Amino acid sequence: MQAVNERFAYLREKTSKLTDRPGCYIMKNSDGKIIYIGKAKNLRNRVSSYFRLGADHLPKVAKMVSHVFDYDFIITDSEFEALVLECSLIKQYKPKYNILLKDDKGYSYIKITNEEYPRLQCALQKYDDGAQYIGPYTSSFAVKQAVLEANRVFSLPTCHRKFPQEFGKHRPCLNYHINRCMGLCMGKVSSAEYKKIIDDALSYIKEGSESSVEEMTRQMMEAAENLEFERAAKLRDRINAITKASESQKIIDEDRRDCDVIAAAILGENACISVVMYRNGRLFDKASFFLGQEDDTSLMREEFIMQYYSSRDYIPKDIYIDTEFDEQTHENIVKYLRSLCDHAVNLQNPKRSTAAKLLELSASNASEYLSIKVGRSGREITALDELARALGLSKPPRIIECYDISNLGNTNVVAGMVVFENGRPNKQLYRKFSIKTVVGQDDYSCMCEVIERRFRRYLDGDESFSVMPDLIFLDGGKGHVNAVAPLLSELGINTELFGLVKDSKHRTRAVATSGGEIGLSKRSAGFALITQIQDEVHRYSLSFQKQKRNAAAYQLEITKVKGIGPAKAKLLLTKFKTKKALKEASVQELSETAKISIDKASELFEAIKEI
Repeated sequence: MQAVNERFAYLREKTSKLTDRPGCYIMKNSDGKIIYIGKAKNLRNRVSSYFRLGADHLPKVAKMVSHVFDYDFIITDSEFEALVLECSLIKQYKPKYNILLKDDKGYSYIKITNEEYPRLQCALQKYDDGAQYIGPYTSSFAVKQAVLEANRVFSLPTCHRKFPQEFGKHRPCLNYHINRCMGLCMGKVSSAEYKKIIDDALSYIKEGSESSVEEMTRQMMEAAENLEFERAAKLRDRINAITKASESQKIIDEDRRDCDVIAAAILGENACISVVMYRNGRLFDKASFFLGQEDDTSLMREEFIMQYYSSRDYIPKDIYIDTEFDEQTHENIVKYLRSLCDHAVNLQNPKRSTAAKLLELSASNASEYLSIKVGRSGREITALDELARALGLSKPPRIIECYDISNLGNTNVVAGMVVFENGRPNKQLYRKFSIKTVVGQDDYSCMCEVIERRFRRYLDGDESFSVMPDLIFLDGGKGHVNAVAPLLSELGINTELFGLVKDSKHRTRAVATSGGEIGLSKRSAGFALITQIQDEVHRYSLSFQKQKRNAAAYQLEITKVKGIGPAKAKLLLTKFKTKKALKEASVQELSETAKISIDKASELFEAIKEI
């Protein structure tokens, strides 16, 4: 709940007289300290949004507004000038409630362990352990990626087995069978040969794939001339491995000499941005920033770019980012960046090519960094982000509701509603529905009844239905979507609506819209999430349907007792709910619940034991 600010009346009165020209506004607390700086193309509209009655701010914004004692403003001639001024003022005053960039910087080393068969590892600091250390490097991320790539390309062992002590004691692991490891555990590689491979791996890290291939080609030709055909074949295979890896690896990219790759990860209102940097065609560094609660994701990215590059010594010509700005915002950002570096800047949102894959790498880093901050897995965050992009949502959904109808013939038709919050099931928000108005098997009408009951209770202020979803899934195709969409519109509910389609084997296949289907890669985290949601809603509705069917069957058994009709049987099952609870009930409890005599309750007590 937003804290009450006693100055609101004054602030609203002051804002009503504010100009509608572009400029910057400067929020101050009672001590006169600047706590927030913002820009606007219309100062009156933007500033008034903070102080209007009933404003539904994020907690971070609400807290800032509660501390505003007064504000100042500076008028500019254009939105671009306001943008530049905002960036300068934030850099100067570092207000508490603006994005203040603190990255995850650290130092790392490439470590070659002190063993007869040394390993290639990354380390955060040097130890006096006899190992060889190369570095320090300013980017721990770049070191990790380079070591990972070298181990993969040269098929180096990454297991915990001790060599040569464990030669021949175990069968080769899975990595050997999928050509990710040379199978050192079989004892067929000499120490001298292995150390030469380590040297080649280090050369690959330091000089790149092109230099490594040239040197290995020379060695291969030399071995062939000396009739060392086995060694020549191994070198040939290693050259092929490097060439193949170069097609997909993201460590070295000669086509992109200098560029920055910016992507965000969002979970609920929390956001993180990662910047992956390439210099001279090689992955150079990575920085991640936790931005806390953010509502407007486009504005968040715009503000980040302005503040991030205003404090950088170098701005590359190419900057890739995971969003498309509107034309005016894009023009303003590029114009500002050019003024900082005196050269052209190309700001792009690539959809295909290797640049798009680099964005995926940056997004993965942002997801992992955010997962640490908010206690969620990186895969959960990635799944919500993939889902939002696939469905065209403005941001990843925090609350997802999914509905399914379950029936057996024309009787005991029920529905289940499951809720996923930030990628995980929230069973406290699950709800069950018994169909009341629809006769027979009519899934569309049943779904409409359930949706109407759910949202009418929300509109009536029912606390048990007070959470509004960001996304609704229906277990069904476009027919279900077309049946429910007009109802939601009539109720004034603007939540995004989709169906979940299954194949002939009852497995999730696609997402349905009112006009067709959206396909997702079955290997993606987003597809795994919707499969989990669909399986969960089916399980939940089916279990409720079975429960109703069993209760009906048990109620029928009870009515066979003389003097117990459907009404009394319903009273008993409503009270005791399960067969076990009913069998454990005393004669007195049965008498009071069914409103029958003690003698009749005794007869019922004995009959229940036999059911």
